[in-house]
Amino acid sequence: MNYRFLLIMTAFVACTGHLFAQGERKDKTAVTYEELYDEPYSVNKLFIGIQPLYGELFVTNVNAGFGMEAAYYYKDKADFHAHFRKTYSQQFFDFSRDLAAKQSSVDNRAEVYNYFELGGTYHVKDFEQSSKTKMFLYKKSYRGDKWAARVPLSADVPCKVRKIYGVRVGAIIWDSSTDLERVLDKQGLTNADLKTAEGVPLPDTEFNDRGEAIEVHPFTNIATVGGYVGGSMSWIKNVAVNFDKFEEGIDDLIFTAYADILLSPSMRLDDLVYTNKGPNGEPIGPTMTYLVDPVKTKIFGFRMGIDGRFNRQFSWAYGIETGYRPSIQGRSYYALLKISFPVFGTNLDYKVESFGK
Repeated sequence: MNYRFLLIMTAFVACTGHLFAQGERKDKTAVTYEELYDEPYSVNKLFIGIQPLYGELFVTNVNAGFGMEAAYYYKDKADFHAHFRKTYSQQFFDFSRDLAAKQSSVDNRAEVYNYFELGGTYHVKDFEQSSKTKMFLYKKSYRGDKWAARVPLSADVPCKVRKIYGVRVGAIIWDSSTDLERVLDKQGLTNADLKTAEGVPLPDTEFNDRGEAIEVHPFTNIATVGGYVGGSMSWIKNVAVNFDKFEEGIDDLIFTAYADILLSPSMRLDDLVYTNKGPNGEPIGPTMTYLVDPVKTKIFGFRMGIDGRFNRQFSWAYGIETGYRPSIQGRSYYALLKISFPVFGTNLDYKVESFGK
């Protein structure tokens, strides 16, 4: 036992000693630099980004897909944004639609998930402050494995930061299919609570093509039109320096944190269209419409999130958001991650001066 313990301790000391030796840097002397620019107000006016990937854990409908996003900055007064996304063509990325294709007993067509948002932020206070930014020090000689084997050095560089306190307002439209069976279970309802105008309840069971009795699985579609109001804080840095012994350092991140109250006064759930099945699963009798009025909805919601993009002609952007979206009661929580690449940025200034000869 002691022999094994000594071997383990020796190996541990050797490994940690190697790690500490790896982290030792002999070039931790002060660095000098030349400021190239430090202008947080000189950012691009328009950003247009393609989103090849987003993922949303939405209780109403887990989904993933693609989209587009645009942002426009109007001087120091306001900024505006527009966003669109939808699921990929494969049903696998639209969970409720995929489940409806496999299990749905109703005649309703399962809708594709779509999301539209248009909004703006008024700059209540837009000002500049002195700050610092941390820049990593990098040399061309660090390329490849040499960089991976080093502990990166960083330097705090004085810079200006632009801060924006804003008030946000906008409109949101989205639609989706959803599993109504889980909704009924969550709200303490059953198929019998969904009735026709004449009071005929939706059956609990039906027959498949093998003559077996199976449960009736109801699915429906939801569509909402609403808006939001909230507040945001933005931090904008646009600084570049030229280090004497290292590569140039740049910090041009535009970072925004926000929180909104969501309201969707217009919310529609499709009534169920269902045809009874015979002993061999064949349709019999008239097709009937079953009202979904007993299903409770929630028109208020809340969200918070962050957005980041870079002040460059071609770059990338990201966004993270979570909250409770106006939807079916008990099915409104969501968490969203979106990545934009590439993002095209421009200051929309294409004019040049001209002089007569």
